[in-house]
Amino acid sequence: IDDELSGAKDYIKMARREKSAHPSLANTFATLAEAEMGHVKALHEEVAKIIDDIRDREGEPPAAMMAVYNYEHEKQINKAMKIKQMISEYRNE
Repeated sequence: IDDELSGAKDYIKMARREKSAHPSLANTFATLAEAEMGHVKALHEEVAKIIDDIRDREGEPPAAMMAVYNYEHEKQINKAMKIKQMISEYRNE
């Protein structure tokens, strides 16, 4: 998920940088950023399924596992919000 977020951020930064000089290329970069965010969503859904499967089979997951998940998840949510904002600003400029 972190790799996908990083890729999305890189793409939208390139889109913003190229918007004036190469609008078609910039739009392609923005589209790629949005695709990467779709990958983030798909991967997050899979992680949620795994956690639900553990809950169904074994009860509440180990506290240490959930602590790591919650920590990483919070960081990823914050990164995703910033990237979505960047994409939105690009699309609305």
